[in-house]
Amino acid sequence: MKTERLIKNMSDKVYIFDTTLRDGEQCPGASMNIRQKMEIARQLAKLRVDIIEAGFPVISDGDFESVSRISAEIAGTSPGGKGPVICGLSRCVPKDIEAAGKAVKPAGKLGRIHVFLATSSIHLQYKFCKNEKDILNLAVEGVKRAKQLCQNIEFSPEDAARTELNFLTEVTLAVIEAGATTVNIPDTVGYAIPEQFGGVIRHLTQRVGDRAIISVHCHNDLGLAVANSLAGVANGARQVECTINGIGERAGNASLEEAVMAIKTRSDYFKDVQTDVDTREIVKTSKLVSRHTSFIVQRNKAIVGENAFAHSAGIHQDGILKKRETYEIMDPQKIGWGETELPLTKHSGRNALTRRLQHLGCKLSDEEINRVFVGFKKIGDAKKFVYDDDLIALVDSEASVVRETYTLDHISFVGGTNAVPMAAVKLRKGKEVLLKGSTGDGPVDAVLKAIDLITGKRGKLLDYQLRATTSGKDAVGEVTLKASFGGEEPIIGRGASTDVVEASAKAYLNAVNRALTAGKRAKAVRGV
Repeated sequence: MKTERLIKNMSDKVYIFDTTLRDGEQCPGASMNIRQKMEIARQLAKLRVDIIEAGFPVISDGDFESVSRISAEIAGTSPGGKGPVICGLSRCVPKDIEAAGKAVKPAGKLGRIHVFLATSSIHLQYKFCKNEKDILNLAVEGVKRAKQLCQNIEFSPEDAARTELNFLTEVTLAVIEAGATTVNIPDTVGYAIPEQFGGVIRHLTQRVGDRAIISVHCHNDLGLAVANSLAGVANGARQVECTINGIGERAGNASLEEAVMAIKTRSDYFKDVQTDVDTREIVKTSKLVSRHTSFIVQRNKAIVGENAFAHSAGIHQDGILKKRETYEIMDPQKIGWGETELPLTKHSGRNALTRRLQHLGCKLSDEEINRVFVGFKKIGDAKKFVYDDDLIALVDSEASVVRETYTLDHISFVGGTNAVPMAAVKLRKGKEVLLKGSTGDGPVDAVLKAIDLITGKRGKLLDYQLRATTSGKDAVGEVTLKASFGGEEPIIGRGASTDVVEASAKAYLNAVNRALTAGKRAKAVRGV
């Protein structure tokens, strides 16, 4: 059934609000360190998103620091210096609002506080034990308090898709009166259906007019996040909240690349509506987020999956050869597919390496550059060309090491069909050199057990992933693993090398060092 569109006489700009670093990171296993968040934020600025929700400042020192650093470095770095705006999430609680205000303060006029409060009857009854009047007062008080710290205020009535429409309208108008400049309508549990959700957005945009921007934030529990977001745009929403690769709580959020390309590709339907996203940066951004979260993009994922522009059926191939538009509705090059940089070689110097890393969004200290340069030369000796994907894997392996207790000096192993796998591992701890050997079910298992014997930190391997960063027999192998140590919260480790066993050892040692030095991350409070 066709959704009636409400586009006439409205702004033609759809603001793209990226919440990869907040809602995306809340996805179990997607936790990132500050360096990784900064790299993604820089790339999001290149992608030209309008708003970056950088985190939830009150939940941990790490989240506060990342929002503050992103506010200081990234705000206003998009072309023209108009964005991105940097946003911090907050509950309608004074300490949350104050933390968010302090965190986004370095962004100046490009800072935003995003306040949320549940409004659905099921949340009021079972989560808050409050009535609608109490919730309305809390929402207004929260927005007013935030307005004292920042002029750009967004409010989200959590679980809006299941909120009674009259009350949702009342809350929306009240928070706008209190100072909210954007009201976001979240489908928090992915319950909405496009036609129904579009009707809600149409009702609200008609009541609100030009007093505030109506936004949509849709989850993908029924696989309808992008469809619901687009229904919102067709009915007057002018901000879409989304994540790269659609990562997020449970089944994820609306996928940024899908929403943006749908608006661009179907301009015949979304007449005069456009985003400012630089679509040529989409694939690059997708790959970066995939690496830093260790979430592999499925091959048949729309827009950014490896098969998105692959054609195997004979009739399709014939049509493509005659005219690409027969089976391709988008130009893959305009999304970033097929764009490559000239690779470096072992003869490339430190300056060339540093410049390429800066181009890739990697801002490293001199000490980190030194470690990466050593690894770069080692890879250069093992293969003819060192590609950008190899470099990013190397940075994740070498520069992401915490203030390491142990560093890998040397490994050796023997094994075979009729031999017991054995490994010897040499680690350094300061000036001390430690050597142990072990047997195992295979060379990787033997190496990991030897590391356990040296460090005294016995880990239980929960997940192990190996991927080639580029094609070819000489590709760098990147290992991402998840391990628990003595019942602690699982820790992710990463390592890269042209030798798979060495990459595994680096990844496991990375996790061991994190377990030894990192405190437990504060438990994330669920958001919209």
